[in-house]
Amino acid sequence: MIASSSHQAWLFYSPLARQAALLKDDLLDPVDQLLNDPALVDLVRQCLATRSPLSQRTGRTGMAPDRLLRCCVMKHLKGWSFRDLERELRSNLVYRRFTHFDAEATPDFTTFSRTFALLSPAVTEEIHQRVVGLACEQGVAQGQKLRTDTTVVESNVHYPTDSSLLGDGIRVLSRSLQRIARECKNGAVEVVHHARAVKHRLLEISRAAKCLTEANQQRMRDSYQKLLALARGVVRQASAVMQRWRKKRLKVVGKWLRVETQIGQLRHFLPLVEKVIRQTKQRVLGGDSNVEGKVLSLFEAHTEVIRKGKAHKPNEFGRLVRIDEVENGIVSGYQVFAGNPADTTAWMPALQQHQACFGRAPKMATGDRGFFSATNEQEAHALGVKKVALPARGRLSATRSQQQKQRWFRRALRWRAGCEATISTLKHPFSMGRATYKGVITKNLFSMARDQERRRSHGQVH
Repeated sequence: MIASSSHQAWLFYSPLARQAALLKDDLLDPVDQLLNDPALVDLVRQCLATRSPLSQRTGRTGMAPDRLLRCCVMKHLKGWSFRDLERELRSNLVYRRFTHFDAEATPDFTTFSRTFALLSPAVTEEIHQRVVGLACEQGVAQGQKLRTDTTVVESNVHYPTDSSLLGDGIRVLSRSLQRIARECKNGAVEVVHHARAVKHRLLEISRAAKCLTEANQQRMRDSYQKLLALARGVVRQASAVMQRWRKKRLKVVGKWLRVETQIGQLRHFLPLVEKVIRQTKQRVLGGDSNVEGKVLSLFEAHTEVIRKGKAHKPNEFGRLVRIDEVENGIVSGYQVFAGNPADTTAWMPALQQHQACFGRAPKMATGDRGFFSATNEQEAHALGVKKVALPARGRLSATRSQQQKQRWFRRALRWRAGCEATISTLKHPFSMGRATYKGVITKNLFSMARDQERRRSHGQVH
């Protein structure tokens, strides 16, 4: 059941609440006022209502929508883990007042983890659009200027090698099989522990890969074949257990729900491990390193190889994200790309998204050299952009050189460089590496708070 957003104060907490109200935070107080917007709370409430058909009226009382939204903002502002969020809320009166928990008990980290997962990308996109709408209403974002850039948000994965992926697959499948065996009759599921054998095979492969002699390469292939044999054996056993469960021939004496949970894990990981086995055979035994749809992580299956031409990091593992920014540091839009498309293909979607958000094209739009093409410039002018500042690549003609030396063009490029700082701020203080869209929402809220403080200090807001 969804808890009410109206929280009754405790009688014995009132004296302490008056003292806690004297503790001021220069950034949290303006954001506190922005989060009181009823539309934002309603969006979160609608999301929580979709958890089950009768979530609004039945079941245990869950977290209130306003508290969930504020905890999410607090977590991504500080870059905390769920355990850190639980500890700080329990011990800090300022954070309790900001999240509206006051004297009530705070949830533990597992509750935060499950509840935050309910905020799907579609819902957070709506919340983001509402925050940008608030920025427009308050005059923080006018939509006159637009700068856009792309960046790689790396996944939290180890460097993907075929041997380490096979080791991960054997470990995950064996762990689920062991948990199923504990809930079944003795002898119903016999699980062999391959951890020691897998460790030895991984060490053999890493040692043989250091030298490119034919003898070492053959030794590495032999170790891979042994590791593949272990992986295939675990896959066959996992498939057999799933088939027995489907036919109701698995002798369960413990809790059926625990077994169903582990069967769900097998359903998820088994196709991925089978795909890792196929790609390993094609690369190591077949010599084909260009495998389509390569699996780079069992736990972050969406991870892709991104090559941005960086000398110090030629390969990055994650997703390519486009960031659109307008005045006063407001991120008006973002897009997560599939694969590694060229930046030239991201220019027009950025302008179209800006037009949909603000109802008009920007007067000035800029990007780096990766976005330049004659077609992009022409289409931007046709859309209504008066000043398009895209520096050309290669040797410039006299006409093009003269255009790029104009004052407005140079000023636009200097303003465009600020997008690099925005991306760095999103990745580090606002933890965009963990959840892209939620970090963008938090960053926008605090950009609006800073603008309000700046206006107040200059006497523009009373």
